[in-house]
Amino acid sequence: MPRGAWVLDPDSGGVKVPETIKRRTEARLHEVAAAEFAGHYTRLEIRFRGVFCYVDAYTEPEPPGPNWPPPNWPETTEQYLERLRTTPTHLCRLRYFGPGDRWSFGFYTYSNERYALSIFPSGDFFGMAEEALRIAAGVYLAGG
Repeated sequence: MPRGAWVLDPDSGGVKVPETIKRRTEARLHEVAAAEFAGHYTRLEIRFRGVFCYVDAYTEPEPPGPNWPPPNWPETTEQYLERLRTTPTHLCRLRYFGPGDRWSFGFYTYSNERYALSIFPSGDFFGMAEEALRIAAGVYLAGG
């Protein structure tokens, strides 16, 4: 490759997401989540910041066993459950490259608490937002 040549990097750059794309993407993500992951989450939160779209899910925690809480635990069972209910499960971060629906996606890795660039099932770094949601929710919500 010639020195100084421009290369498209799916893990940097991008285009600020236009309002029309935000509305359409949010509606489609909610539609896919409701159709394919109903019962696995209580609320889906989708937010946009610049070139990014962040997708988080909230879940209903399993009630703890009969010996909960352990001795000296700093919260009651109800406080513990409420904390879990209000803690999001980070699913993915999408990066918009426009025009239309060209996104790269970062899978949230809890091992290092960062979004890691991921590929779509097609083997490409770019794809549709719904595909990214299916991948991340399949792992974090449906145990895929």
